[in-house]
Amino acid sequence: MSAEHVVVATTIDSEEAARNLAAKAIEARLGACAQVVGPITSVYRWDGAVQNDTEWRVEIKTAADRVTELTERLTAWHSYDVPEVVATSIVGGSAEYLAWLIEETRA
Repeated sequence: MSAEHVVVATTIDSEEAARNLAAKAIEARLGACAQVVGPITSVYRWDGAVQNDTEWRVEIKTAADRVTELTERLTAWHSYDVPEVVATSIVGGSAEYLAWLIEETRA
């Protein structure tokens, strides 16, 4: 079960942009459910300097076999030069929810 289900997360600079990424992923059946979380504060190094920015995180629950395409699409849809796109395995949960997750990522 754990290898089949994944949460893919990305961050972006506005709530509107985050909602847009979430909607596109769900419309394309690349994810079953997405949450927009924020605002959050991100601290990172970019162009040799420490940056401190307000962002919104998009968390998309998906099937493991959809991660590659979801990552490619998020990168293409994203406004950042190098967007954060990370996948974390789901190691357990409600069997009914996880079955629904798989079902919703199929055409």
